[in-house]
Amino acid sequence: MKRIEAIIRNTKIEDVKEALQSVNISSFTYTDCFGSGKLKKQGVYRGNQFQYDIARYLVSVVVPDENLKDTVDCILNAASTGEIGDGEIFVSTIDESWKIRTKESITAFN
Repeated sequence: MKRIEAIIRNTKIEDVKEALQSVNISSFTYTDCFGSGKLKKQGVYRGNQFQYDIARYLVSVVVPDENLKDTVDCILNAASTGEIGDGEIFVSTIDESWKIRTKESITAFN
């Protein structure tokens, strides 16, 4: 199993949700997050300049190994604007998972 974490523009969350559902990914998590990378936002308050963090969404989904490429591709296509600040995708391996209610180990998706 693989965990895919994508940091995307907050304006692209609906596109990514629709894209994930189009490749039969119905279970995923997303949450607000803030950060800064190459794209810096600057503001002025009472004559003083300052930089502030940019609002983003962190989308997290766990998929079987064979669905990794399709899932990453659909996020890449849905979240891309071609501009600096589109975000990043991280993939990691999930060694084990457990159902809390039944206390059983999950080794594959049903």
